[in-house]
Amino acid sequence: MAEQKLKINALDNGPYLVKGAVVVVDAEGNRFPSDRQTIALCRCGASTTKPFCDGTHSKIGFRAAERAVREEEEQD
Repeated sequence: MAEQKLKINALDNGPYLVKGAVVVVDAEGNRFPSDRQTIALCRCGASTTKPFCDGTHSKIGFRAAERAVREEEEQD
């Protein structure tokens, strides 16, 4: 069975939704494997289940930084 391609979506003022086989590793090398097809990673920093989202962003009024800016394609 082929592995699903990994996809990450940044939700407006919410978590990163990660779809596909992934293992999260923190700065100390602790592994957070998941058997779910989709996981939500905290962006607000206030989750009690970090690195995973617990919905706290909606309670504290988290507002994400500006959207990412696409690089302009090089002109010939």
